[in-house]
Amino acid sequence: MRRVTSVGPSLLVLATAASLLWFTPAVLRRLSASQTEAQIQLARRTIESDDILERLNRAIRAVADSVEPSVVHIDVFAPESARSIAGSTGSGWLFDDRGHVVTNAHVVRQARSIRVQLHDGRVQSANLVGIDPFTDIAVLKIQAQDLTPIRRATGDRVHQGERVFAFGSPFGFKFSMSEGIVSGIGRAAGPALDSGGFTNFIQTDAAVNPGNSGGPLVDIHGKVVGMNVAIATAKDSQGGTEGQSSGISFAIPLPTIESVVTQLIETGKVRRGFLGVSFGGFRRFFDENANLAGVELAQVTADGPAFAAGLRPGDRVLAINGSDVTSVEVLRSLISNTRPGEVAKLRVEREGEKREFDVTMGEMSTIIILRQRVVEDIEEDLGIMLEDDSEASRIREVVPGSRAARAGLKDGDTILTVNGTPIPGYLDFIAALIDAGFYSTNPVQLTVRGQQQTRDEQPREVTLEFPIRAR
Repeated sequence: MRRVTSVGPSLLVLATAASLLWFTPAVLRRLSASQTEAQIQLARRTIESDDILERLNRAIRAVADSVEPSVVHIDVFAPESARSIAGSTGSGWLFDDRGHVVTNAHVVRQARSIRVQLHDGRVQSANLVGIDPFTDIAVLKIQAQDLTPIRRATGDRVHQGERVFAFGSPFGFKFSMSEGIVSGIGRAAGPALDSGGFTNFIQTDAAVNPGNSGGPLVDIHGKVVGMNVAIATAKDSQGGTEGQSSGISFAIPLPTIESVVTQLIETGKVRRGFLGVSFGGFRRFFDENANLAGVELAQVTADGPAFAAGLRPGDRVLAINGSDVTSVEVLRSLISNTRPGEVAKLRVEREGEKREFDVTMGEMSTIIILRQRVVEDIEEDLGIMLEDDSEASRIREVVPGSRAARAGLKDGDTILTVNGTPIPGYLDFIAALIDAGFYSTNPVQLTVRGQQQTRDEQPREVTLEFPIRAR
C-alpha cells in the first residue's frame, strides 16, 4: 500500500512561526514606543514642575541686561603707510559716568583716530587719556551723556570654578556674550600675550576671539572682575597660530586695572610699588598643616622697604594683601599694584613659622621693569630703530611718514635729553618717554644732535606727541 504522509502539522508549525516573526517586532516596537512616550511625559512633567533651568535662564539674561549698556565697541583707524589707513576693532567698557572707557593698550596703541559705539547705537569720537604698556591697559575719554558705568567687584576675590561671562565684539559681532568658568588664577600667559611686562592673569574657558580684546569679564552678579586680553591658540602645520579660541583665554584682574586706570586718569602716568628684593624662585613646600606655595627671597636690599620692615634673605613670601603668591610673576604683579607710600601686608614663612610684615612700599624705576617687547613696541609706535649696542641713545633709522618723522627726527640723530633730563643710553630714552607721558596727552620735548653736528653746535628741539584727539 502507498504510504500517505500528512503535512498539516508542519504547515501549522510554519504558520505559527511566521506569525511570531511578524507580530513579535511589532509588539516590541509598541512596547518601546510606550516606554519612550512614558519617559517623555515624565520628563515634561519634571520640567514643568521644576523651574530651575528657567530661573538659571532668567539670571543669565539679567546679567546680560545689566552689563550690556556698559560695554562699548571700538573702531580703530591706524596708519598703514604714509598714504593709507588700516582699520581694526576691539572692545571696551565704561569705567565711570564721566566718559572714561577702559580697553587694552594693543587695541588702540597705533591708532590715528578712534570711534566708540555705545550699546544704544550712538557713535562718539574718543580721545586717548593714557596707556600703560606694561599691563596692556589703556584709557579713552568720550563726551556723552546718560552713561551707565559697569559695576566693579572691588575687593572680591576670584576663585577657580566660578562662573564668568565675557563680553565684546568677536570677529566684529558687536555686543556678544559668552559663558565659562574660571579655569585658573595667577597665570603667566607667556607667548599668548602680545606685549607687556606684568602677568597675573585670570584663565577662563569662556569663548574669547579676536575683537573680544578689551571687553569686560564679569561674575554672576554682573560685576567686572577682569578684562579680556589674550588667548592661547593652537599651532597650524606651518607653525603659526590660528588666532581663534582654543578654550583658554586670559583676563587682566580687576585690582591691576583699578590701580592703573585711576592713575592714568589722575596723572597720565603709572607709579608702581617697589619692595627692594630679588627672588630665588618659586617653590612648594610642606608643613604639618598644609601644602604651601611661596617665593623665596634671595636678596634683600639693605636700604630698601623690605629690609626696613624686617624681611631677610631666605624668607618665603606666601601672600600680599591677602592674595596668594602662586609664581614669581604673580609676586611681581602684586608688588607693582601697590602704590608707592602705601602699606602692604606680607604673609611670610621663616624657618617653619608664619609671620606678618607691614611694608611701606617704595617706587619702582621704569627702567627696571622695561621688557624687550615693550621697547620694540615703542620703537614701532614712534617709527624708529634705535642703536642698542651704543652707550648713547642713537637713532639708526626713521620710518618715513611715522610719528618720529613728522616730529622732525632723522637717521643718525642722538637723543640728548627728554624734558630736560639727560639720556645716557637707549633704555634710558624709552623709560624717560614713558615717565614723561608719551602715552598720554602730554607732549614730550627732546633735544637732539644730528649725525653731522659737532658737540659745539647747538642741538635742535623736537616735540613728540602721541595723543589721539577726537575729530
